[in-house]
Amino acid sequence: MKTIEIKGLTVQGVMVRTRNADEGQAETARIGKLWKDYAVQVAPRMSPEAKVYGVYYGYESDASGAFNVLAGCDKDLALDANGQAWACVNLSPGSYLVFESRGAMPQALVTTWFEIWSYFADPQCPHQRAYTTDFEYHRETGAVDVHIALLAP
Repeated sequence: MKTIEIKGLTVQGVMVRTRNADEGQAETARIGKLWKDYAVQVAPRMSPEAKVYGVYYGYESDASGAFNVLAGCDKDLALDANGQAWACVNLSPGSYLVFESRGAMPQALVTTWFEIWSYFADPQCPHQRAYTTDFEYHRETGAVDVHIALLAP
């Protein structure tokens, strides 16, 4: 893992509100359907140079509270099929800790999120989550880099 600085970025696409407890149950999970909606609604409208992101934001509290998830890209999209604007979020500028997720998706990404929660739950953890905007950068190779916003020291 490494720490990087983000100056800010706007991502637009489709969005849901959920909580981690809901994602653990097939009947209440929303993120899988969100990515299916992204594939049908957003991906066909993306320019070839657009990058794919999953953004976590609007945190109610911490990892146990509700939050928004947006699946989208960093380039302007035409209006959706109903003539409506897409959901949009600005990534918070600042320091992010990057966790690399490699392997068969989505299981590798789920495993990475469990590693993230474990890392920050450790009393000896040298970092503290900001719970502003966290995001996944989905590489063309199939790998995913998960960026966690950090509080300033």
